[in-house]
Amino acid sequence: MQGAGRTTWCENPVDAPPDPHAPDDQLMLAYAAGNAAAFEVLYRRHEQSLYRFVRRLLGAPLAAQADEVFQDTWMRIVAARASFVPQGARWKTWAFTIAHNLAMDRLRVGGREAPLPQASEADGGDGLDWLAHALGAQHPSSEDEAHWRAAGRQLLQCLEHLPAPQRAAFLLHHEDGATVEELAQSLGLQFETAKSRLRYALRKLRTCMAAYLEPWERAA
Repeated sequence: MQGAGRTTWCENPVDAPPDPHAPDDQLMLAYAAGNAAAFEVLYRRHEQSLYRFVRRLLGAPLAAQADEVFQDTWMRIVAARASFVPQGARWKTWAFTIAHNLAMDRLRVGGREAPLPQASEADGGDGLDWLAHALGAQHPSSEDEAHWRAAGRQLLQCLEHLPAPQRAAFLLHHEDGATVEELAQSLGLQFETAKSRLRYALRKLRTCMAAYLEPWERAA
């Protein structure tokens, strides 16, 4: 899936290439109708964000299982192509929910494994935009690159210490962009429960990241 070992999902030749800007739901329906290239567009569009989500939800103890959960997620998506029907939630939220459920199954089973090397290398980089957006911080200048890198590493450590349900709510909200309503629907929760999980996660992350966020917020 990642790098040289990436799996090719095309099963049949395609006569006409899909519109690369088509909505996710349309691409999935085109794939279900036999347009395998539509799935390639869908896969490339969400490959990195979905892998990052799985990697961060599993955390360091189960990092070695990230590739397997990631591939299982796409296999589930492929298997569901014939029965896929667009619902109220976006396709991306539907896909991330599949990944969430598979990852949470692994977390429930538990087990401790040696963590991979630096998380920032294993999941494709911390991403300044991700941190700035996720925690509402101001985008630091290029001169603050070292400070940012340290903040990114700290954020990953903070995520590790969140309870899994709160970590999942935070990642679904900020990686997938799911609304609280979509969170509740995806996780099978009452609206207020989903809202509380997200609020607690944000509160704990802000406390954990205070040393890095306060200078940015004062400069805003």
